[in-house]
Amino acid sequence: MSENKGKTIVIDPVTRIEGHAKISIFLDENNEVSDARFHVVEFRGFEKFCEGRPMYEMAGITSRICGICPVSHLLASAKTGDKILAVQPPPVAVKLRRMMNLAQITQSHALSFFHLSSPDWLLGWDSDPATRNVFGLMAADPDLARTGIRLRQFGQQILEVLGARKIHSAWAVPGGVRSPLTIEGRDWIKSRLPESKEAINLALKLFKGLLLKLSREIETFGQFPSLFMGLVGENGEWEHYDGHIRFVDSNGKIIADNLKEDNYRDYIGEAVEPWTYLKFPYYKPLGYPDGIYRVGPLARLNICSSMGSPAADRELREFRYLAGGVATSSFFYHYARLIEILAAIEHIEAMIDEPELITGETRAIAGINQLEGIGVSEAPRGTLFHHYQVDKDGLIKKVNLIVATGNNNLAMNKTVAQIAKSYIKGPEIPEGLLNRVEAGIRCYDPCLSCSTHAAGQMPLQLQLFAPDGTLLDEKRR
Repeated sequence: MSENKGKTIVIDPVTRIEGHAKISIFLDENNEVSDARFHVVEFRGFEKFCEGRPMYEMAGITSRICGICPVSHLLASAKTGDKILAVQPPPVAVKLRRMMNLAQITQSHALSFFHLSSPDWLLGWDSDPATRNVFGLMAADPDLARTGIRLRQFGQQILEVLGARKIHSAWAVPGGVRSPLTIEGRDWIKSRLPESKEAINLALKLFKGLLLKLSREIETFGQFPSLFMGLVGENGEWEHYDGHIRFVDSNGKIIADNLKEDNYRDYIGEAVEPWTYLKFPYYKPLGYPDGIYRVGPLARLNICSSMGSPAADRELREFRYLAGGVATSSFFYHYARLIEILAAIEHIEAMIDEPELITGETRAIAGINQLEGIGVSEAPRGTLFHHYQVDKDGLIKKVNLIVATGNNNLAMNKTVAQIAKSYIKGPEIPEGLLNRVEAGIRCYDPCLSCSTHAAGQMPLQLQLFAPDGTLLDEKRR
């Protein structure tokens, strides 16, 4: 460690954030935090190099944007292809797509909760960063770590049962899916349902028991009013694949409802800033940046009328009671993920014995019938839009992707600033503060590979600036 003002501290292991980012924190004349910025420093290029590719390839190509949530892009792309073909996939194909998305939600949320976030509150915010990770959790509580691994495995194995691969499957295609569920796959899923339900109920009990201890984090980790956006079903129920767009405010009032993805540009704007490659979507009627909104599990639980399954509905009622109504703290993202896992397992259980999943027709075949298509789906991290324009031969002319992490960009920046103002009092950055700022970002479980469409190393850089722009302190993970 150097002793000058621009010192660099290297911390190992690498941070628990998916992607490459840095944070700048600015101090005023009194060494109080005046602003903070979450920078995404990778170039976003997927839209450009997809130009000229056949539309039929887009599901397979865009699923490779990320290895954590490939299913999200696979399904959104396939739904966009449905629009360009102007077909309705067979009902069986829709059910199978929905099952795959439920499995994706399960495995991704389990990874976020058990592997990436729980070491903070189970091992301590200020514990040794070398052991404040899933391996430290394995040493401290091997049964809990094993529970998380098995729960994630359940979701991943369903992805393989359906699509023949755990990641980067090309199973969902424009018009439907390539193959039905097999008898063997159905039997495996049924055999693991009881254990998976037991695991998620254990995690819910554990987390609810920690809420009192984590009261300061609840108050400072992204506790602010905003809009919430996501898909809901016909009767306002929790939705993850179809339905329509709804916005509610922090009091639970519905601001806009029955919105269609086809005209998303009427209600979503995309601002840019010179210090990040990640765009800033906002709700157009309120303008930028007042149109801040959040997406993902917290938003989906705030906008829905019910979860559509009995145990998850009970948990939703308790969630709203503990949050005091609408949950406006981003720390409750962790809680919402667990409820969504429970709902996903219940919904899979409700459909698994339907015989047509094994015997039914799975694909509608057609040619290019529309030159533009917009598809939407709920990724684990939030609402995902795919927008393609093609020529008469189906070759891509233009692509626009609005990903969940982008939708949360304004909220992530506000959360970083709130945590910094709560904990930084002076020109030094203690380790525990760095971890809390990082943990504020982890509330959103950002997928920066999705948001920037770039691969590479995954460090976090945090910089502290004086009012005159002097770099006071810097830390890297």
